[in-house]
Amino acid sequence: MEIRRALPQDIRELLHCLKMRSKYAVLLVFVISLVIIEKENNFISRVSDKLKQSPQALAEANSTEVSPAPAENGSLASLQELDAAFSQLRSQLYNITLQLAGDGDPGPRRHILLMATTRTGSSFVGEFFNQQGSIFYLFEPLWHVEKTVTFLPGGASAVGSALVYRDVLKQLFLCDLYILENFISPAPEGHLTPFLFRRGSSHSLCEEPVCTPSTKKVFERYYCKNRRCGPLNITLAAEACRRKQHVALKTVRIRQLEFLQPLVEDPRLDLRIIQLVRDPRAVLASRMVAFSGKYETWKKWASEGEAPLREEEVQRLRGNCESIRVSAELGLRRPGWLRGRYMLVRYEDVARAPLQKAREMYRFAGLPLTPQVEEWIGKNTQAPRDGNGVYSTCKNSSEQFDKWRFSMPFKLAQVVQDACAPAMQLFGYKLASSPAALANRSFSLLEEAQPAWVT
Repeated sequence: MEIRRALPQDIRELLHCLKMRSKYAVLLVFVISLVIIEKENNFISRVSDKLKQSPQALAEANSTEVSPAPAENGSLASLQELDAAFSQLRSQLYNITLQLAGDGDPGPRRHILLMATTRTGSSFVGEFFNQQGSIFYLFEPLWHVEKTVTFLPGGASAVGSALVYRDVLKQLFLCDLYILENFISPAPEGHLTPFLFRRGSSHSLCEEPVCTPSTKKVFERYYCKNRRCGPLNITLAAEACRRKQHVALKTVRIRQLEFLQPLVEDPRLDLRIIQLVRDPRAVLASRMVAFSGKYETWKKWASEGEAPLREEEVQRLRGNCESIRVSAELGLRRPGWLRGRYMLVRYEDVARAPLQKAREMYRFAGLPLTPQVEEWIGKNTQAPRDGNGVYSTCKNSSEQFDKWRFSMPFKLAQVVQDACAPAMQLFGYKLASSPAALANRSFSLLEEAQPAWVT
């Protein structure tokens, strides 16, 4: 009788032992996976450093913007092969991580990338995330990278810079703000810099404890708007990033959506990409005001017809529209790696119904829209007149978004329509057939947004 009673107890102890060993084995596999990911991350960072140090070699490695030709020394081809191999490794480790997690939930931390081009309203839309207290928001951190990494004109400029941009973005999403020290000029000393581009456009960099006491005799090129702070302490900024629940970045320097696949597949990130587009006619009209010096030929041709448009300028416009269209088509096809992680937004829809679109973007990102964001939207979209400055985010959004059509010469609109017709058709922007149609407010140049644009 005693043996019979003891036997089940022994079996229970044996099962308990096996169960504990299984847990330790699972934990060991998880730790090994993290170590492998970290080693891969260090390797990619070294590759990024090589890219930054050797722009000449990268520029010679290809000659076309969309389909780079293999270099004679095979450096770019080897880089792409390594990139593909690491993407596959990330995917395998991601599956292991999900299996270990059990329910497949990567965690509550969200990473949001607002992807746009200049003069599309990205500063305004970026404020939707900047105003959320639990989000660490950075405004155009890749500005420094663009200023530092100089490539020769041609395909390498698009391919090479996109690779560097991607690797820097990954580190920033992981709150490694020290990566920017390689690109800020003059270089930070002791992790302090007064030269972080548009620091004042990020609430997280202008609040305590990141906002340190101001320092006399220190020239602050980019300073906080509502309070005086000392030079930016990058260590404090990185710690603030880690304390925030989510991270959001706004950039106009990423055009190729396909280059972001490794970030989407990185198991350490839960990346959501919002691509913001705007009517290319409105974009050109806005750029001719904001960047007047770069569009002198356009302005003289439009007003006087004296200086003919150079073909290279029209080709540049066409290339910009095509790169935006190609990325949007990729996102709307919903490949497996991007499914549920891409959203296309038109600026015109945001301008007409900002609160509604903000709710849609937050819902897509899996975040709650706070009263602070709603209050900011109410105050900054119903102003009696637009704020001063080309970068103002205070405007009467429902009235100003199509003002360009009443001042743009029709022949200028025709050039844009001819160069950007495929992109305009994809995004639902109607072509104007005459000067009267362009200036007729009752004639809408905007088709209804497609539900398929929201994933």
